[in-house]
Amino acid sequence: QVQLVESGGGLVQAGGSLRLSCAASGRTFSTYGMGWFRQAPGKEREFVAAISWSGTNTYYANSMKGRFTISRDNAKNTVYLQMNSLKPEDTAVYYCAASTGYSSSKWDYNYWGQGTQVTVSS
Repeated sequence: QVQLVESGGGLVQAGGSLRLSCAASGRTFSTYGMGWFRQAPGKEREFVAAISWSGTNTYYANSMKGRFTISRDNAKNTVYLQMNSLKPEDTAVYYCAASTGYSSSKWDYNYWGQGTQVTVSS
């Protein structure tokens, strides 16, 4: 069992940056692939980024490449999402999730956090 708690969301102007954190409970965090997803009002939850259990491999949705960076610190049981050059269309609730694999599909993730709101003003 893994419990996930996101933090770091907020209101930022377009072009600004935010760093999201996701703290995980449980001794097996380092064995899980981790992902970030987001969901805007009236839209499906979409993939943002994923990182393998070791941190060696990362994968991004095309619209986030070059702007977002996912990383993890297994000693701290935490995964991060650094978001730069934010745009109003990045406004959404951001969720972290844990998977026994390494995937961009939300269906492969077993555990989810409660989400943190990111609002980008124009």
